Formats: sequence, C-alpha cells, structure tokens
Amino acid sequence: MNIKEAYADLYLLCQKALGSTAPNPNVAAAIYSPEGKLIADGFHNRLTSPDHAEVVAIKRAKSATIGATIVVSLEPCSHTGATPPCTQAIIDAGISRVIYAVKDPNPVASGGAEVLRQAGIQVDYIESPSLSFIQRAWLHTIAQARPLMIWKVAVTLDGKVAAEDGTSQWITGEASRTDVQSLRAHSDAILIGTGTALRDNPTLVPRGHTARPLRIIMGEREIPSTHNIFDDQAETLYLQSRNIEKLTELLKSKGLNQVLIEAGPALGSALLSAGLIDEIVIYQAPKILGSGANFIADLGISTLAQHIQLELISTEQMGDDVKSHYRMRSNS
Repeated sequence: MNIKEAYADLYLLCQKALGSTAPNPNVAAAIYSPEGKLIADGFHNRLTSPDHAEVVAIKRAKSATIGATIVVSLEPCSHTGATPPCTQAIIDAGISRVIYAVKDPNPVASGGAEVLRQAGIQVDYIESPSLSFIQRAWLHTIAQARPLMIWKVAVTLDGKVAAEDGTSQWITGEASRTDVQSLRAHSDAILIGTGTALRDNPTLVPRGHTARPLRIIMGEREIPSTHNIFDDQAETLYLQSRNIEKLTELLKSKGLNQVLIEAGPALGSALLSAGLIDEIVIYQAPKILGSGANFIADLGISTLAQHIQLELISTEQMGDDVKSHYRMRSNS
C-alpha cells in the first residue's frame, strides 16, 4: 500500500460525500490486506445510511478485515452518538493497524487513536493537507461554531455581474455553469437574497446531481408563492429579514457544514462586511461591459491600507472562463 495513493483515493471519496453528511464530517475509509491490496472502501452518506465511513468499509470487507489495515481521512470517533463508536467497530473487526490523516478536533468524539492503541492496535497519524482541505467545511464548523460560507460570483473581466439594463444571463459559459452545479451539490444549503429570487427566479437545484441542498432566501421583499424557489424539489426557508444575526442563528440551528452564497452585491457585501464570508469562488468571463452592476458594493474602504486580503487557493480554466478560488485572511 502506497500511503500517497491511498490518500489520493480517499480524497475522491471525501469529495463524493460532500453535501450528504451534515452535521457529520465527510469521512472516507479504505481497508487494505497485509500485502497492501485494497479490499474495500467507502464514505459516510447520511442520505442512505447512518453508518460512518469505517463501518461502511468494514461491512463491505466482511471477514477480510482480520489482520488488515484501515486508512481513514479522520481520526475514528470514540463516542456513542447516532451510531456506536467507530473505534469499537474497528476493534471487533480484528483490524491490526489504523492510519488516519486528520486529528478529530471535536471534544465529544476525539480520543479515538488512544482507545485503539489501548486495544493493542497499531495507530499511525500521517498528516494530509489535502484531506484536511476536502474536510475543511466540517473542521471549520467545529472551530467556528458556524458553517463554512462560500460566495460564488460570475463576473466580466471588469467585475460586472449585470449590464446597465439589468441583464445577466449568461455572463459565463457552459463549462462554468456546469461546474457551479457541483458546487451546489457539495453544499448543504444555498443562500440567495430576495433580489436574486425575484430577478432570476432560480430553482437552485443542482442539475445532473441527486443532491437537494436546503434553499434559503433572505430579505424583506415578498416573493410570489409561484416562484421556482418554492417548488417541491427541495426544502426552502424564507428569512424575511436583513438581520445578519438572525441568519447566523438559523444556519447554526440547521446543523449545516457548508453554505453556498449565490447572492447579489447587496447581501454578499453585507455578509463580507460582517466577516461571514470565508471563501470566494469567482468565475470570470472574457467580456467587458464598462458599465453595469459591480459584484461588490461599497464596503466603506477609503484607503489601500484598509483593503480586505484574500489568499488564492486555486485557479482553473473553464472553457473560455477562468475560475479562481480564494480564502479570506486577515491583513498583515
């Protein structure tokens, strides 16, 4: 077994789990024979089963777990919640070695590594930045007591989200719009303002995916009940308020890990000013308008020293567009 290759496979499984595990983490696990051959793998999916990833893999491996190694994206849990502890499942399966990539920061469930060691199982913590990244929404939720908030923006080269006459469909190309469907499917909820709901009349249902994230509308304007956002394809919550604190309370109460913000400049900028934007994904099309609506509203910044600093995570070409993924960071 090559740990680098094993972790790469776990990354893909963790990615598949996104959007289907909240409030639990999107954990993946794989079981290998003493000779290093893959026996079985799996990931947590609360939409199909309460079983955690370790249990999914163990059930698939059956008796082949005796003397095997299990590789897990997150330290196995040691507490009884909706399911028994994964540490006990590993012990009962006769697994002889556990390798995990990320330490569990949850005080309720952590300590699994030591439980396993006390049971005579070899436990190795081999850190993986990539597996920390793919599980970052849950890790962020545990650390910050609120979900990871990602603002998705589609803009022209000069930063416009709509022309002067209000038209905005379609600024970006088909490749970018297809990629957005994956972003939606990987999120537990999608947030828009009443302006977006009235102007675009979206369903927010990810095309080509089975995921049905929660739809949240925020704002004070009335939305007709006939609008697509109220169809029966997914649950919709309407927070008829501009109070950011009420939004935060709502998000916490729903047990979400990741929220995708598809709001316009007003709501997006308000969340940014409130420090509630953690990441920004920008799809930039090779178009110039010169006039129209900017993607960001006035933030009250008057000097360069007051700027908001972002850190580039990745950049990728999407047809003729460019997708740039940033995380927020404090000014140095």
